[in-house]
Amino acid sequence: MTRDTTFEEARPLLFGIAYRLLGSRAEAEDAVQDTFLRWHAADRGAVENARAWLTSVCTRHCIDLMRAADRSRVDYVGAWLPEPVHAAEATSPEDVAALDSSLSVAFLMLLRRLAPKERAAYLLHDVFELDYREIAAALGIREPACRKLVSRARASVASGRYAQAPARERQEELLRAFQQAVSEGVTDRLKQLLAEDVELRADGGGKVAAAEAPVLGRDAVLGFVGGALREYWSAYRWEMTELNGTVAAMLWLGDQLAATVSFGWDEERRARAVYIVRNPDKLAALG
Repeated sequence: MTRDTTFEEARPLLFGIAYRLLGSRAEAEDAVQDTFLRWHAADRGAVENARAWLTSVCTRHCIDLMRAADRSRVDYVGAWLPEPVHAAEATSPEDVAALDSSLSVAFLMLLRRLAPKERAAYLLHDVFELDYREIAAALGIREPACRKLVSRARASVASGRYAQAPARERQEELLRAFQQAVSEGVTDRLKQLLAEDVELRADGGGKVAAAEAPVLGRDAVLGFVGGALREYWSAYRWEMTELNGTVAAMLWLGDQLAATVSFGWDEERRARAVYIVRNPDKLAALG
């Protein structure tokens, strides 16, 4: 195969890894492009396994970007949320179901608790099913150290009370109740669907109006949704869609995408997180 053909076959895998590590479509695309340039400059005779080589180069570049991003986000205005995307990079229904759960905003936010190498090792092993030998080579560490990284990451993820989204009908029910609360100020149904310790986070990036601090607790969230959001979002047009593998809403003002809304869940099928993205830079690709 030609260099380009080999790379294009690996591109979905590379983007899938990069997006989950970075939480940004634009940064993920840059990481994949950087890998492409390094691939064309590499000595093919020295590359025994093209997929392993590409995965290693892309992952290491993402780790460097993660470290820089973690430093820059100290000065980020308000809450930082991942950039919303439409679909998983998968071909079979089984792959779609498996990868969708690892695309959810709740899962990506949980990954941010991990150190960059822990994040990479966990994703490569538990999501993309690479073996420890491949991952150790990609990260430039010994295999026993790689196993310890994955084990620590697994424990951290398990302690984060992350739950996969419930059946689509339940997700749609929550979104309709949320829309009713915003549009009509009626919060009775929404109250039944929110966990007591629910939190609402809004990412405006300092570029548009958004709650800078998280809104914590069911009563506070209901008050914010039925109050401030109802006042400011009255003119928005709602579109139910699927973002990051879960049911979500895109809110339009004319032909301009103004916000997205998605949710994180608990084991009782109640929303324990509301994620609102308003940063126009993160909405540009969707809009």
